[in-house]
Amino acid sequence: MTTPRANLLLIEDDPQIQRFLTTALEAHGYTLAIAGTGAEGLKLAALRQPDMLIVDLGLPDMPGLDVIQRVREWYARPLLVLSARDREADKVAALDLGADDYLTKPFGIGELLARLRVMERHLAGRSGNDDARLRIGDVVLDLAARRVLRNGEDVHLTPIEYQLLTTLARHRGKVLTHRLLLREVWGAAHTESPHYLRIYMRALRRKIEADPAQPRLLLTEIGVGYRLLDAPLGSDVPAAD
Repeated sequence: MTTPRANLLLIEDDPQIQRFLTTALEAHGYTLAIAGTGAEGLKLAALRQPDMLIVDLGLPDMPGLDVIQRVREWYARPLLVLSARDREADKVAALDLGADDYLTKPFGIGELLARLRVMERHLAGRSGNDDARLRIGDVVLDLAARRVLRNGEDVHLTPIEYQLLTTLARHRGKVLTHRLLLREVWGAAHTESPHYLRIYMRALRRKIEADPAQPRLLLTEIGVGYRLLDAPLGSDVPAAD
Protein backbone atom coordinates (compact mmCIF):
# COMPACT_ATOMS: atom_id res chain seq x y z
CA MET A 1 0.00 0.00 0.00
CA THR A 2 1.37 3.44 -0.93
CA THR A 3 2.10 5.74 2.01
CA PRO A 4 0.04 8.96 1.86
CA ARG A 5 2.12 11.98 0.94
CA ALA A 6 1.52 15.68 0.55
CA ASN A 7 -1.71 17.31 -0.58
CA LEU A 8 -1.03 19.18 -3.82
CA LEU A 9 -2.92 21.81 -5.78
CA LEU A 10 -2.22 21.96 -9.51
CA ILE A 11 -3.11 25.22 -11.29
CA GLU A 12 -2.96 24.16 -14.95
CA ASP A 13 -5.39 24.51 -17.86
CA ASP A 14 -4.10 21.77 -20.19
CA PRO A 15 -6.43 18.73 -19.83
CA GLN A 16 -3.74 16.32 -21.05
CA ILE A 17 -1.28 17.43 -18.40
CA GLN A 18 -4.05 17.39 -15.78
CA ARG A 19 -4.82 13.74 -16.58
CA PHE A 20 -1.16 12.74 -16.77
CA LEU A 21 -0.27 14.30 -13.42
CA THR A 22 -3.39 12.99 -11.70
CA THR A 23 -2.52 9.43 -12.67
CA ALA A 24 1.22 9.71 -11.99
CA LEU A 25 1.09 11.61 -8.71
CA GLU A 26 -1.79 9.67 -7.16
CA ALA A 27 0.08 6.44 -8.01
CA HIS A 28 2.92 7.74 -5.83
CA GLY A 29 0.70 8.58 -2.87
CA TYR A 30 -0.04 12.27 -3.47
CA THR A 31 -3.49 13.79 -3.23
CA LEU A 32 -4.10 16.18 -6.12
CA ALA A 33 -6.70 18.93 -6.55
CA ILE A 34 -6.88 20.75 -9.89
CA ALA A 35 -7.78 24.30 -10.90
CA GLY A 36 -8.01 25.22 -14.57
CA THR A 37 -7.72 29.00 -14.11
CA GLY A 38 -5.75 31.38 -11.95
CA ALA A 39 -8.86 32.69 -10.20
CA GLU A 40 -10.05 29.18 -9.36
CA GLY A 41 -6.55 28.30 -8.17
CA LEU A 42 -6.41 31.25 -5.77
CA LYS A 43 -9.80 30.28 -4.31
CA LEU A 44 -8.85 26.62 -3.90
CA ALA A 45 -5.50 27.54 -2.34
CA ALA A 46 -7.27 29.60 0.33
CA LEU A 47 -9.98 26.97 0.86
CA ARG A 48 -7.87 23.80 0.88
CA GLN A 49 -4.55 25.13 2.28
CA PRO A 50 -2.56 22.54 0.26
CA ASP A 51 0.87 21.38 1.37
CA MET A 52 2.38 22.42 -1.98
CA LEU A 53 1.36 24.31 -5.11
CA ILE A 54 2.20 23.54 -8.75
CA VAL A 55 1.55 26.52 -11.03
CA ASP A 56 1.63 26.87 -14.82
CA LEU A 57 2.61 30.32 -16.12
CA GLY A 58 0.35 30.22 -19.20
CA LEU A 59 -3.13 30.39 -17.69
CA PRO A 60 -6.21 31.50 -19.64
CA ASP A 61 -7.47 34.25 -17.32
CA MET A 62 -4.34 35.79 -15.79
CA PRO A 63 -0.55 35.42 -15.95
CA GLY A 64 0.84 32.69 -13.74
CA LEU A 65 3.27 35.25 -12.35
CA ASP A 66 0.29 37.20 -11.00
CA VAL A 67 -0.98 34.05 -9.31
CA ILE A 68 2.38 33.54 -7.63
CA GLN A 69 2.55 37.15 -6.48
CA ARG A 70 -0.97 37.13 -5.06
CA VAL A 71 -0.76 33.76 -3.34
CA ARG A 72 2.60 34.68 -1.79
CA GLU A 73 0.86 37.46 0.14
CA TRP A 74 -0.21 34.78 2.63
CA TYR A 75 0.90 31.31 1.45
CA ALA A 76 4.38 30.33 2.66
CA ARG A 77 4.52 26.65 1.68
CA PRO A 78 6.49 25.27 -1.29
CA LEU A 79 5.52 26.34 -4.81
CA LEU A 80 6.77 24.74 -8.03
CA VAL A 81 6.37 26.29 -11.49
CA LEU A 82 5.69 24.06 -14.51
CA SER A 83 6.01 25.97 -17.78
CA ALA A 84 6.90 25.63 -21.43
CA ARG A 85 8.69 28.96 -21.14
CA ASP A 86 12.41 28.27 -20.90
CA ARG A 87 13.82 31.80 -21.04
CA GLU A 88 16.06 32.76 -18.16
CA ALA A 89 14.05 35.96 -17.64
CA ASP A 90 10.85 33.96 -17.03
CA LYS A 91 12.58 31.68 -14.55
CA VAL A 92 14.16 34.61 -12.69
CA ALA A 93 10.82 36.45 -12.56
CA ALA A 94 9.02 33.43 -11.09
CA LEU A 95 11.73 32.76 -8.53
CA ASP A 96 11.93 36.44 -7.55
CA LEU A 97 8.17 36.44 -6.91
CA GLY A 98 8.47 33.48 -4.56
CA ALA A 99 8.52 30.22 -6.52
CA ASP A 100 10.72 27.57 -4.89
CA ASP A 101 11.56 25.73 -8.11
CA TYR A 102 10.97 25.84 -11.87
CA LEU A 103 10.54 22.83 -14.15
CA THR A 104 10.34 23.30 -17.92
CA LYS A 105 7.88 21.37 -20.11
CA PRO A 106 8.23 18.73 -21.44
CA PHE A 107 9.45 16.98 -18.30
CA GLY A 108 9.85 13.45 -17.02
CA ILE A 109 7.78 12.22 -14.11
CA GLY A 110 10.97 11.03 -12.40
CA GLU A 111 12.41 14.53 -12.34
CA LEU A 112 9.11 16.01 -11.13
CA LEU A 113 8.92 13.46 -8.29
CA ALA A 114 12.50 14.21 -7.29
CA ARG A 115 11.75 17.92 -7.10
CA LEU A 116 8.59 17.29 -5.10
CA ARG A 117 10.60 15.21 -2.63
CA VAL A 118 12.99 18.12 -2.16
CA MET A 119 10.05 20.42 -1.53
CA GLU A 120 8.60 17.95 0.96
CA ARG A 121 11.85 18.05 2.90
CA HIS A 122 11.64 21.84 2.96
CA LEU A 123 8.02 21.60 4.08
CA ALA A 124 8.99 19.31 6.93
CA GLY A 125 11.37 21.97 8.19
CA ARG A 126 8.75 24.72 8.23
CA SER A 127 5.96 25.43 10.67
CA GLY A 128 2.77 24.73 8.78
CA ASN A 129 0.52 26.32 11.40
CA ASP A 130 1.52 29.95 10.95
CA ASP A 131 1.39 30.31 7.19
CA ALA A 132 -1.53 32.72 7.13
CA ARG A 133 -1.35 34.29 10.61
CA LEU A 134 1.70 35.96 12.07
CA ARG A 135 2.00 37.51 15.53
CA ILE A 136 4.84 39.87 16.35
CA GLY A 137 4.56 41.63 19.68
CA ASP A 138 1.08 43.16 19.91
CA VAL A 139 0.57 43.12 16.12
CA VAL A 140 -1.19 40.28 14.28
CA LEU A 141 -1.03 39.91 10.49
CA ASP A 142 -3.89 37.76 9.22
CA LEU A 143 -2.67 37.44 5.66
CA ALA A 144 -5.47 35.15 4.44
CA ALA A 145 -8.11 37.63 5.63
CA ARG A 146 -6.01 40.65 4.62
CA ARG A 147 -6.32 42.13 8.14
CA VAL A 148 -3.82 43.75 10.46
CA LEU A 149 -4.62 44.09 14.16
CA ARG A 150 -2.80 45.88 16.95
CA ASN A 151 -3.85 45.11 20.53
CA GLY A 152 -6.85 43.32 19.05
CA GLU A 153 -8.09 46.30 17.03
CA ASP A 154 -8.10 46.64 13.25
CA VAL A 155 -5.43 48.85 11.74
CA HIS A 156 -6.40 50.58 8.50
CA LEU A 157 -3.58 50.43 5.96
CA THR A 158 -3.51 51.89 2.48
CA PRO A 159 -2.93 49.36 -0.34
CA ILE A 160 0.72 50.43 -0.62
CA GLU A 161 1.26 50.20 3.15
CA TYR A 162 -0.33 46.74 3.21
CA GLN A 163 1.77 45.50 0.30
CA LEU A 164 4.92 46.85 1.93
CA LEU A 165 4.10 45.11 5.20
CA THR A 166 3.19 41.78 3.58
CA THR A 167 6.35 41.86 1.47
CA LEU A 168 8.39 42.19 4.65
CA ALA A 169 6.23 39.51 6.33
CA ARG A 170 6.87 36.96 3.56
CA HIS A 171 10.58 37.33 4.31
CA ARG A 172 10.38 38.08 8.02
CA GLY A 173 13.71 38.10 9.78
CA LYS A 174 15.55 38.70 6.49
CA VAL A 175 16.95 42.01 5.34
CA LEU A 176 15.24 43.24 2.17
CA THR A 177 17.18 45.83 0.20
CA HIS A 178 15.71 49.19 -0.78
CA ARG A 179 15.83 48.18 -4.44
CA LEU A 180 14.03 44.88 -3.85
CA LEU A 181 11.25 46.51 -1.83
CA LEU A 182 10.80 49.26 -4.40
CA ARG A 183 10.55 46.70 -7.19
CA GLU A 184 8.13 44.46 -5.30
CA VAL A 185 5.81 47.23 -4.11
CA TRP A 186 6.06 49.98 -6.72
CA GLY A 187 7.45 48.17 -9.76
CA ALA A 188 10.69 48.08 -11.70
CA ALA A 189 10.32 51.70 -12.87
CA HIS A 190 10.74 52.98 -9.30
CA THR A 191 13.84 51.12 -8.09
CA GLU A 192 15.76 54.41 -7.98
CA SER A 193 13.11 56.22 -5.91
CA PRO A 194 14.08 55.51 -2.27
CA HIS A 195 12.12 58.53 -1.00
CA TYR A 196 8.88 56.56 -1.67
CA LEU A 197 10.07 53.85 0.66
CA ARG A 198 11.08 56.23 3.46
CA ILE A 199 7.74 58.06 3.35
CA TYR A 200 5.64 54.91 3.49
CA MET A 201 7.82 53.22 6.09
CA ARG A 202 7.36 56.23 8.40
CA ALA A 203 3.59 56.09 7.84
CA LEU A 204 3.50 52.33 8.48
CA ARG A 205 5.48 52.68 11.68
CA ARG A 206 3.08 55.35 12.95
CA LYS A 207 0.25 52.83 12.60
CA ILE A 208 1.77 49.66 14.06
CA GLU A 209 4.67 50.68 16.32
CA ALA A 210 4.08 51.61 19.96
CA ASP A 211 6.77 54.29 19.57
CA PRO A 212 7.42 55.10 15.90
CA ALA A 213 10.59 56.99 16.83
CA GLN A 214 12.00 53.81 18.41
CA PRO A 215 10.67 51.01 16.17
CA ARG A 216 10.83 47.49 17.50
CA LEU A 217 9.02 45.62 14.71
CA LEU A 218 9.98 47.33 11.43
CA LEU A 219 13.74 47.56 11.71
CA THR A 220 16.21 49.56 9.65
CA GLU A 221 19.44 48.10 8.37
CA ILE A 222 21.29 51.35 7.76
CA GLY A 223 22.35 51.84 4.16
CA VAL A 224 20.86 48.50 3.09
CA GLY A 225 17.13 48.18 3.69
CA TYR A 226 14.57 46.96 6.21
CA ARG A 227 13.49 43.80 7.96
CA LEU A 228 10.47 42.69 9.94
CA LEU A 229 11.24 41.26 13.35
CA ASP A 230 11.11 37.48 13.49
CA ALA A 231 12.04 36.91 17.12
CA PRO A 232 10.76 37.76 20.62
CA LEU A 233 10.96 41.44 21.39
CA GLY A 234 14.31 42.36 22.88
CA SER A 235 16.03 45.49 24.09
CA ASP A 236 18.45 46.08 21.22
CA VAL A 237 16.99 47.41 17.99
CA PRO A 238 18.52 49.36 15.10
CA ALA A 239 17.88 53.05 14.78
CA ALA A 240 14.90 54.38 12.83
CA ASP A 241 15.29 55.83 9.34
